[in-house]
Amino acid sequence: MKTREMLTLDDVKKVAAAAEAEAQRNGWAVSIAVCDDGGHLLWLQRLDGAPPMSSEVAPGKAKAAAIARKPSKVLEDMVNGGRTAALAMPLLPLEGGELIVVNGNVIGAVGVSGVKAAEDAQVARAGTAALDAAAARRAA
Repeated sequence: MKTREMLTLDDVKKVAAAAEAEAQRNGWAVSIAVCDDGGHLLWLQRLDGAPPMSSEVAPGKAKAAAIARKPSKVLEDMVNGGRTAALAMPLLPLEGGELIVVNGNVIGAVGVSGVKAAEDAQVARAGTAALDAAAARRAA
């Protein structure tokens, strides 16, 4: 039998708080979603002023990254590169979904929506970095 790491509610709160702090530091009104490794939503928050649509898009970006096991930008790049058949996948191929990886294993993802795609990804990466830092402290 195999054992694996998984997100706890405390982990999810750390990820979301770090992502929120990055968004607020830059004055970006976004929605932030965190999902587990199967793409199941664990957290969703819409910051004041974030577009209503962002609360639908952010979870889709997180799910896409989690189940594809790659940042959602990779999927967007595939479509933009002419592989339009990728649009038939049950994924949202838009930049802003980033993986949460622990010990080389994907344990979840963060999706952000509300500003420019690269800014969404920046906020998502701030969230994943918070968990990386917490894991490093526990390992030390």
